Amino acid sequence: MDAYCSDCKKSTEVVFDHSAGDTVCSECGLVLESHSIDETSEWRTFANESGDNDPVRVGGPTNPLLADGGLSTVIAKPNGASGEFLSSSLGRWQNRGSNPDRGLIQAFKTIATMSDRLGLVATIKDRANEIYKKVEDQKSSRGRNQDALLAACLYIACRQEDKPRTVKEICSVANGATKKEIGRAKEYIVKQLGLETGQSVEMGTIHAGDFMRRFCSNLGMNNQAVKAAQEAVKKSEEFDIRRSPISIAAAVIYIITQLSDDKKPLRDISLATGVAEGTIRNSYKDLYPHVSKIIPNWYAKEEDLKNLSSP
Repeated sequence: MDAYCSDCKKSTEVVFDHSAGDTVCSECGLVLESHSIDETSEWRTFANESGDNDPVRVGGPTNPLLADGGLSTVIAKPNGASGEFLSSSLGRWQNRGSNPDRGLIQAFKTIATMSDRLGLVATIKDRANEIYKKVEDQKSSRGRNQDALLAACLYIACRQEDKPRTVKEICSVANGATKKEIGRAKEYIVKQLGLETGQSVEMGTIHAGDFMRRFCSNLGMNNQAVKAAQEAVKKSEEFDIRRSPISIAAAVIYIITQLSDDKKPLRDISLATGVAEGTIRNSYKDLYPHVSKIIPNWYAKEEDLKNLSSP
């Protein structure tokens, strides 16, 4: 690091003395700056270290969705004999007090757990929290399946952030809520948010290509096959194929794998995509007449396409 030294009358290399907080000229020894604040971390934390001795002296980030900004104090459970009576008594009194955010905090924790299990980014989790807060503020969700409601918030958030997940994927992390329950909860949330804003809720359009890379990854397909599948599914949008985007994605993957050396059975594709085998067959039947225009020329020749089994 270089800095201008008034003694040397030029820019010289400087040395930072961490213990004293001084910035010193390496050529003449002049202290250019003293008592500097070291903004780097005071310690290093390693994954295998015990969580009991946490050196952090600050709390978590503020949360504008909570009444107190998420900065309230929680009395921890006693750890050892000393102070056990006092801390347990304080904890009991705190639990007896009315905390308006208790339900919200628990809901946000559940959404965070589901997001982590699906590998979703923080922006989707935050959007799901916002959606739930809006619904909760209307005080009309009492008596409804809470797990389905939270899962539906996450589903809508994924759609709005252009990172859609299938209902089946959301269902797999939804603490027992069924696809039907999540579907009903989604309709209810969309209706409630529409009443609040006075306009329909923008959900974002689902395209078959949104699921392609993830489905291909689940099947362990190579890069060339993935690229061909993505091109094929984009081409399929030019034709009037009246099937759901997820079904089209599954059918395209089936065609691509049948044209490769690494053929995948229909059962494996069904498990990876969450689409029933019969639905994939029917979607394949609809795609088959257009297969020569959908599949990229560099991936399969015309004679290869003729060898595809007819539906």
